Amino acid sequence: MATVVFQWSGKTPEGTVASGQMAAASKDEVTAKLRSKNITPTTITETEKKPFLNLSFGGGKKVTQKDIVVFTRQFATMIDAGLPLVQALDILSTQVENKSLGKSLAAIKNDVEGGATYADALGKHPKIFTELYVNMVAAGEAGGILDTILNRLAAYIEKAMKLVKKVKGAMVYPATISVVAILIVSIIMVFVVPVFTEMFAQLGGSLPLPTKIVVSISNFLKGPGGLVILGAIIGFVVFIKQFKKTPAGRLAIDRLVLKLPIFGDLLVKVAISKFTRTMGTLTSSGVPLLDGLEITAKTSGNKVIENAIMDVRSAVTEGKTLAEPLMKTRVFPPMVTHMIAVGEQTGAIDTMMTKIADFYDDEVDNTVANLTAMMEPVMMVFLGSAVGFIIVAMYLPIFRMMSLIK
Repeated sequence: MATVVFQWSGKTPEGTVASGQMAAASKDEVTAKLRSKNITPTTITETEKKPFLNLSFGGGKKVTQKDIVVFTRQFATMIDAGLPLVQALDILSTQVENKSLGKSLAAIKNDVEGGATYADALGKHPKIFTELYVNMVAAGEAGGILDTILNRLAAYIEKAMKLVKKVKGAMVYPATISVVAILIVSIIMVFVVPVFTEMFAQLGGSLPLPTKIVVSISNFLKGPGGLVILGAIIGFVVFIKQFKKTPAGRLAIDRLVLKLPIFGDLLVKVAISKFTRTMGTLTSSGVPLLDGLEITAKTSGNKVIENAIMDVRSAVTEGKTLAEPLMKTRVFPPMVTHMIAVGEQTGAIDTMMTKIADFYDDEVDNTVANLTAMMEPVMMVFLGSAVGFIIVAMYLPIFRMMSLIK
């Protein structure tokens, strides 16, 4: 009989839960082997057989931040209820909806069974669990407050997700309106205006200046000019993507983004909120300040902010306070640095960081609301003016012809 791999779990004589995999010909053989080891089996299931040829690409569904939040909350509840670490991982590895996350949790469970710490096991899956996540878990294991740390992590990830959602909303709305406006104007210029142009050619005579302008643009877009513009746009996007992959290019683009008239201010507020909330969460969880600064710099998402935080870390290494080098970076407003200084003096820097993050979350909300309220009429005026100008330009010759007939 062919050998099959079985996934089993059972209870030891001491009452603890054990689990693992075993190659055997049948479930009865697995049961016999487990009983010979004084393990009472509770579940024995045949593992999924691998196909001879795996044609799947990408390794399954991507693990999202929402998946991580749900898993972290469930795991914290289980740990708080007194379930052993391995048993909790075993249960969640089979219950999570995302199969990629389930496979990773099964591997983490095996590593923990093999003697690794939970944090070390998580560190083997950097694409799913960030450095911040792993360091906070390590601090929770060392302090014996893993369930508390996991709840903090879940709350932190949820707030970070909301922040990203707000920024995306602020960016997507004007971009969508702009694309729609450009498409409408392009369709009119390429398909509608040529109909009028042929009619004007049959009528003869000279055209008014606005009509000449619209007809010239229409002819340009219908001919090679339209393809040239499309190619230039695609080339520019490709160039920016390649340029951003270089260290100097990324720094230049990130610096330019922070100086944009309206969006730059929003992105600075987002960066401050993210920095203070991350630092507050790490500090309150027992992660050392220098490690916290390094993690925060790597997760900032902007090279200018990252360099500023790493400069602060170097200054702190030399014995300086956190507030003093932050002030010299000129990235963080005076209010932020003064509040951090007060937090350092009172020994409540984690609480102060959280308060700053909450304040800037509200600021991001207000900025997004104002941006949306401002962009909507601006885009409507642009679209109305463009379409109105084209319509007037097309009807001017008709009005002139009617006056001549009268």
